[in-house]
Amino acid sequence: MANSAFSFGDLSGPSAGANSPASHFSPDPEIWSNLKQAIATSSGFQRWQLEGKTDENLDALSLDHRVQRYLRETLETLAY
Repeated sequence: MANSAFSFGDLSGPSAGANSPASHFSPDPEIWSNLKQAIATSSGFQRWQLEGKTDENLDALSLDHRVQRYLRETLETLAY
């Protein structure tokens, strides 16, 4: 996704918090928190997590990063 204009920033490393979706899309972290919770309870996200259980790294990610990854992968799939 290197050529994409849509980015969630670096999902690894200490600077990941500075590149969170809340900092890219809204100055109000409550909006991202509510959106993240809504996405996390969606059937698509739940299915994606079940399918990704073979990925050891998925369990190690915070909910914030799992939602970011889900959105990125979903958008990449839709781009094709």
